[in-house]
Amino acid sequence: MLSPELVKEALRKNKVKGENYRGLEYLRFTDDFKDIPRGTILFKESVIWGYPHIGRIFQLSSGLREQFNAPFFVEEKVDGYNVRIFYHEGQVLAVTRGGFVCPFTTDRVEEFIDADFFKENPHLVLCAEVAGPENPYVDESPPYIREDIRFFVFDVMVKGEQRFLPYRQKLQLIEKYRLPSVERYGLYDVSKIGELKALLRRLNEEGREGVVFKEDSERDKRVKYITSYANLQDIRITSLNLMGLPADYYTNRLLRLALFMEEEGLQLEEDLLKELGSAFLEGIFEAIRQSKEEGRVYRTFRCRFRKKESALLFMEQIQHSSSQVQIIERGLKQEGSYWILEFDRVYLNMTGFLGHVLGGGSVFD
Repeated sequence: MLSPELVKEALRKNKVKGENYRGLEYLRFTDDFKDIPRGTILFKESVIWGYPHIGRIFQLSSGLREQFNAPFFVEEKVDGYNVRIFYHEGQVLAVTRGGFVCPFTTDRVEEFIDADFFKENPHLVLCAEVAGPENPYVDESPPYIREDIRFFVFDVMVKGEQRFLPYRQKLQLIEKYRLPSVERYGLYDVSKIGELKALLRRLNEEGREGVVFKEDSERDKRVKYITSYANLQDIRITSLNLMGLPADYYTNRLLRLALFMEEEGLQLEEDLLKELGSAFLEGIFEAIRQSKEEGRVYRTFRCRFRKKESALLFMEQIQHSSSQVQIIERGLKQEGSYWILEFDRVYLNMTGFLGHVLGGGSVFD
């Protein structure tokens, strides 16, 4: 349990904010504070620790030798959004990486996670990625998910503790309760770099984001490694909102792309150069078109809810989540057993910039 003095200090420094989800009050760490990660949440008698930051390596050969002292497990890194799922006061809740109880994920979780898991393990927290083309947070989706969403468990935490269950214990729970899981590729060591490079080349060709390495040791060291496909896709998706992201977002991805290609022996061919140029320019041209024709730059999201009240609560929550994005509802209607919510995320920085320059305004640079 966190000490009351530490929580009071965090409150004084505006690192903690009070939140309310359907009458359930809790505190949310809005930033990292000392050894407390962003997204940690506090109820009256329990703590759900935030998911820790995981380092990234840019080269397999040198990176794995530098980072690991023991063999390591390899898992797919799924392209979605991170949630922690747990049981609290008679209900299963899902919390986003930033520490918000999410009405959408909470509404859908019991379709994917057997409720018996939480009845028999109320002290545990499932860490999962939610991915698919009908999620309300991220524009990207794994190519093997054609509609709606899926859940992928990748870690199990213990309530009130900054630790994960040992890897093999996690696997036992996944098998016992048939939990949906990320794809697992086995146990490797640094002598198998060639096999890992072949695996990453395959994942790159399949349009997957990358992998996470988890050391088979008490310290449980973790690092991630991203494919060139994922870096190109990040650029392709975000170029619509180019002005809303820092410059190092793109320089980092260009470096990752080049380093991945260099290590994997991929050639810098004309097709790739065209693909990289298209990744940047297609989004920018679409933003210009939207600005001229509609006066705003936006992307439309569509997601399914089991309960109408969950959709209404979700809209209320995200409309106040960012000063750089405006949320505009397109419609909420029932289709079969689901309520379908459609809304636009209007990117205010890109909308304002293009409106200014297309209208003849000047910019000092």
